[in-house]
Amino acid sequence: MSLKVGELAKRTGLTVRTLHHYDGIGLLRPSARSESGYRLYHRDDIARLHQIQALRRFGMSLADIGAFLDRPDTPFSAIVAQQIAALERQIAQATRLRTQLTQLQRQLDHGEPPALADWLTTLELMTMYDKYFSKEELEQLAFHHEPQRAAEWATLVAQVRALMDGGAPADSEQVQQLACHWMTMLERDTRADPDLARRINLVMAQEPAAQHSTGITPELLRYVTTAFSAHKLAIYARYLDADALEHVRAHSGQRTQDWLVLIAAVQQQMDAGAAPGDGPVQALAHQWLALFRSYAGDRPETREKMRLALAQEPQLMLGTWMTDQMMAFIRQSIATLPAAGK
Repeated sequence: MSLKVGELAKRTGLTVRTLHHYDGIGLLRPSARSESGYRLYHRDDIARLHQIQALRRFGMSLADIGAFLDRPDTPFSAIVAQQIAALERQIAQATRLRTQLTQLQRQLDHGEPPALADWLTTLELMTMYDKYFSKEELEQLAFHHEPQRAAEWATLVAQVRALMDGGAPADSEQVQQLACHWMTMLERDTRADPDLARRINLVMAQEPAAQHSTGITPELLRYVTTAFSAHKLAIYARYLDADALEHVRAHSGQRTQDWLVLIAAVQQQMDAGAAPGDGPVQALAHQWLALFRSYAGDRPETREKMRLALAQEPQLMLGTWMTDQMMAFIRQSIATLPAAGK
């Protein structure tokens, strides 16, 4: 008996993307492929997946799990050491909540009824991320459970905040460099998953507790987004005339969330093994063209110049959560559309 990747994902509760990731890093490679190229998992593959998931519960990283399974004589103390490391991460997660609870306790001990805002902040910290992410997804967000990554973000936020408060223009070179670093870190810490990025944006936009604890306010995000757009516009300026560049400047960055939703939907179709000419994929291709035209404009020559820029300037792909494979896939789908839809 063998299972395709979608069937295995459904039976185990994992995502197709996770299984693809395991394959990509060599942790769980399918034993075979069908004639049409689909991954096929056999009994031994599923047994190895069981071991992987069991070791994940010990808090081991995927790299350590791979090393452990490749050396089955590894002493059990190695797993215990990984459990200790996992507990240390959990302690780091709880520190912020503990600080807030201590403050509430101090107020109660002194007979001071905590303000409503104090109670709300505590409750928000307790439940905030659970509203947006599964336990498995939270484990993938390094900045959520790794103190070093959290410190790295805190440093970057402080640097951007200092420049913003100091009146540095968002299009200044220093702010643009920090904005590019911001996007690089965000893609890295979301494992280039556009849906995770979309939900992180929602957390920062909708959750006051997240804004308070991270310092990432809507104002700060707009500042970073404006700086990042300025960086991309400087690249497009090498390809576009003044009128076209002004149109792009006026309309870029307005539908970031729509792009992330669309890119995530395309990725899901790719993960499921859909073909570029399938109906659902063609519908996404229509949306893709509409979003592209919303900021590129209606002039075909401008759109062609922007496509050329995207092909020749790797920096333009930064912060898009798009891969070369996705771009090729969506181009193939657009090619299958009737002429009226292109």
